[in-house]
Amino acid sequence: FGDRLLVANATGCSSIYGGNQPTTPWTVNKEGRGPAWSNSLFEDNAEFGLGMRVATDKHTAMAQELTQKLEPELGADLVHSILEAQQRTEVEIREQRIRVARLKVKLIKLEGNPIAEDLLSVADNLVRRSTWLIGGDGWAYDIGSSGLDHVLASGRDVNVLVLDTEVYSNTGGQSSKATPTAATAKFASAGKRVGKKDLALQAISYGNVYVAQIAMGANPQQTLLALREAEAYPGPSLVLAYSHCIAHGIDMTQGMKQQDLA
Repeated sequence: FGDRLLVANATGCSSIYGGNQPTTPWTVNKEGRGPAWSNSLFEDNAEFGLGMRVATDKHTAMAQELTQKLEPELGADLVHSILEAQQRTEVEIREQRIRVARLKVKLIKLEGNPIAEDLLSVADNLVRRSTWLIGGDGWAYDIGSSGLDHVLASGRDVNVLVLDTEVYSNTGGQSSKATPTAATAKFASAGKRVGKKDLALQAISYGNVYVAQIAMGANPQQTLLALREAEAYPGPSLVLAYSHCIAHGIDMTQGMKQQDLA
């Protein structure tokens, strides 16, 4: 979803390898489009990402209102096709991009029209944005859990990707709320006494949240389908991704195999 992606990344391992220049997993496609990425804290990343969604929704509403006002100059067919477009599949989004490109050509020709100039500044928001809140289990299960709960309860079209290593990875592999029963970790050297917090069940209890659990090494096809379904769902989505970690004491070159075994 990188060509229309907004990322709020909680501080942790993912923000370190995500924001470490000159190498980064976030890049542009052949058309020069890429994600807008920003890093926030453990304790407020969910709210930070929700702010991105609220701002984007406001810009989209402004663009739609201005497009409607310029219908006489732009033509009813183009305006209606833009405002009524379905944008759930990648094909539909690409078709919307073509329509918005035509719109921008017409707006440039309306130079001197203040409404046209305002619309030109927000026209790209007529293409649906994909907002993702990304972080580890230390953020989602524990330190930022109240904020995440607030965001999932908002009903907004946000997607949450939790990179679940089942320990506090960034600070050295300590036991966390995501650590399963009997697993050994720092502060649980004899095995964790209590069970793993069921974040999926908590989200399911709202009744309007898309929830999936994935492990790329175990089932890459299910991983791909879950991410696509989560993104297309017009509401909150939570994807819990089992993630291998050096704190597990494994050979990190065999990470996908470890996921399959787990």
